[in-house]
Amino acid sequence: MKKWTFFMLLIAILLFGSVIGFNLYKQQKIAEYMANRPEPEFPVTVTEVQPVDWVPVIEAIGFIEPNQGVTVANETSGVIDQISFESGTQVEDGQPLVLLDSAVEKANLKSTQAKLPAAQAKYKRYQGLYKKGSISKEAYDEAEANYFSLQADIESLKASIDRREIKAPFAGVVGIRNVYLGQYLQAGTDIVRLEDTSVMRLRFTVPQTDISRINLDQEVDIFVDSYPEIAFKGSISAIEPAVNIQSGLIQVQADIPNSDGKLRSGMFARANIILPKLDNQVTLPQTAITFTLYGDNVYIISEKDGEKRVTQQVVKVGERTQDIAHILEGVKPGDVVVTSGQVRLSNHAKVRVVESDATTPPAETPML
Repeated sequence: MKKWTFFMLLIAILLFGSVIGFNLYKQQKIAEYMANRPEPEFPVTVTEVQPVDWVPVIEAIGFIEPNQGVTVANETSGVIDQISFESGTQVEDGQPLVLLDSAVEKANLKSTQAKLPAAQAKYKRYQGLYKKGSISKEAYDEAEANYFSLQADIESLKASIDRREIKAPFAGVVGIRNVYLGQYLQAGTDIVRLEDTSVMRLRFTVPQTDISRINLDQEVDIFVDSYPEIAFKGSISAIEPAVNIQSGLIQVQADIPNSDGKLRSGMFARANIILPKLDNQVTLPQTAITFTLYGDNVYIISEKDGEKRVTQQVVKVGERTQDIAHILEGVKPGDVVVTSGQVRLSNHAKVRVVESDATTPPAETPML
């Protein structure tokens, strides 16, 4: 029994020993293979930093407004007797748009005007008689009051008739009319939208920290989604004198010439306030920068003994426009920076430069 136990124990030791020995042999061979394996080269695309002129901007957003805009409405109620404009046309300052029925007012005006000559003659006659002492002061005052009262009534009726003719308060383009011939209008009914679109305005806000960098007549580039490739040129025309105490923002207004009529009120717009140009600045494609919570960095290539290796470099990024970033610190002109392929890189990794157009934006965005 003891011999059998001894042999079983010996067999178990041999089995475990062979497994352990095989694993040690395997690890040794793997280590030898890894030691003799050539160092991997990671393919990357690069760009050489060249000094360029950089135009900094202050970015803002807002909505396009007309130079003047109003919804034309009537002051008095009445029935539309005449419409003197077509939807979407240009109208002049003071041009009649809608005429309300004023037959009653005109009849009252004629009646009052018919009484005026007699009242005037009586007033003049009583004036002469009063100077002679032939009538009392009361009779003269009554004739005078009656005459001037008729004159005031005539002016009032003329004003009432004039208010029933709705005119354009300024020259501009009318929209789609909301009323029809023969329609009864209550006072204050919206008739049509009228806008002067010769010059449009953009109202936006900037932080109070940027107040020192903006001034009147400063150039502004405006972009709207309807014409993404066109930069509409404008200039700052007004700056609010007070800063909003709650938000710390200040309102700014820019005027935009609109002779071609492309801009419409209500459009969402992005504004770039143009600042003085900076010479010999460093810029990089944004694909070259790794943005993390711990800082922004790039990989710079250096060559020694025919080998290209990368060094991770922390950078300070300024403004970014589309796919280009302005680098304030960390990169200098002449550095060769990796633009793609950084995912597998680490400090001092060996790389090889390849040509690729993967990061080049297409000339035309494909339709989905």
